[in-house]
Amino acid sequence: MSALTSHLPALQVVAPMLMAPFVLLLRGRGLPWAAATAASLLAFAIAIRLTVVVTGGEALAYEMGSWPAPYGIELRVDALAVLVLLVVTGASSAALIGGRESMASILSAEREPYFYAAWLLALAGLAGIVVSADAFNIFVFMEISSLASYVLVAGGPDRRALPATFKYLILGTIGATFYLIGVGLIYMMTGTLNFADMELRIQDVADQRPILAAAGFITVGLALKAAIFPLHVWLPNAYTYAPHVVTAFLAACATKVSLYVLLRFDFFVFQQNLTAHAFQFSAFLMPLAILGILVGSAVAMFERNLKRMLAFSSVAQIGYMMLGASLVTATGLTAATLHMFNHALAKGGLFLAIAAVAMVAAGCRLGDISGLARRMPWTFAALVLAGLSLIGVPGTAGFISKWTLINAALELETGGIALVALILVSSLMAVVYVWRIVEAAYFGQPAETGSGRVPAALVIALWGVAIANVVFGLAPELPLTLSAAAADIMLGHVR
Repeated sequence: MSALTSHLPALQVVAPMLMAPFVLLLRGRGLPWAAATAASLLAFAIAIRLTVVVTGGEALAYEMGSWPAPYGIELRVDALAVLVLLVVTGASSAALIGGRESMASILSAEREPYFYAAWLLALAGLAGIVVSADAFNIFVFMEISSLASYVLVAGGPDRRALPATFKYLILGTIGATFYLIGVGLIYMMTGTLNFADMELRIQDVADQRPILAAAGFITVGLALKAAIFPLHVWLPNAYTYAPHVVTAFLAACATKVSLYVLLRFDFFVFQQNLTAHAFQFSAFLMPLAILGILVGSAVAMFERNLKRMLAFSSVAQIGYMMLGASLVTATGLTAATLHMFNHALAKGGLFLAIAAVAMVAAGCRLGDISGLARRMPWTFAALVLAGLSLIGVPGTAGFISKWTLINAALELETGGIALVALILVSSLMAVVYVWRIVEAAYFGQPAETGSGRVPAALVIALWGVAIANVVFGLAPELPLTLSAAAADIMLGHVR
């Protein structure tokens, strides 16, 4: 391994974080966007290189300042981490490439540096959460990404974004506080914050009640950050009123990073050390996952605002991920982690398509896109591809993760058929709300539209994501291999 490769876990965070203050100094229309895009593409390239390293061998660990863990801060990248890193950096890069003109229309020259500096801080924070092997540093990066995300959500011209951001801020702060209380309880009982060291020291704790309380605080706090039903109330308005490319970025990766931390804690720290925790994990999360799938899909079926429709769809898709994890089996965990990747492709493509539509249509409601596919055939063709992946049609990435989840359900001795029926029914519900978009765009009477045009960069980014949905549906070896390896790693920590 080369010297540069060994430093990649740190560079994954350092590259966008150091670029953020530099972007603040840039003056000149388009320069902050260019610098932010370059930093995001560099982070994406680092994630790809880390994927090659991890796929070809063991996890990559990095000791900050050459201080060994648990005394120093450790960064660690394994199969689960690189899968999420690809999602975070890829979503940021696609949204930035396609979103220049969309954001230029709503950002003044004075605000532009601040907005893109906040974008890079959000990217650095999310990447830092993923690579950190230290529970407290996860909290630090969580706050960095959250504070920057609040700025991004409130960065649009719609005044309704302000109360949406305030709700997001309050509930996000509550979730982070719960997480911090749980970490504090564990530190009080073990004297360590490093995940690997924490896993070993919990075994020696005589009184497990503080650890059980910590598990509760951490699980609820992260469930709130991840918008797991019924703790999702901040998500619909945040996605609806944020600038369109911001929604494309955050919808693809923000909740998945919180799910990643939840899986890290539950499988790396708690499952092995707490009696019957696997059963408690399943009993707590499986009913919420089922309700999230049904309620999220049902609400999406009746929504007329496209962004709210897809926001409630995300609540349902998060339910799929938690349903797979709650099975606590190799196939179930593979399905959960694989759906993190595949849902990011589908939902990122859908929100990029809406960003393109918004540059032409009068609004983002079904009536506003009536007949618009005749004027924007390429945009809506890409939207249909992403929608088919969201449904889980064969030949798309979404089918692979849903098929894996169905196989995981069939492995159960009891209740498996009922879960398969749930997955099929919810997929039919997805057909309904995706078809409502298709019906309005292709078969509706042409509505009055503006004179705007869709920039070529946005069409290219949109089609890049749409094609990825097909590529990873026909050749799913990379995400499927990483997901299976991540499942093995998590189950290796279960007694």
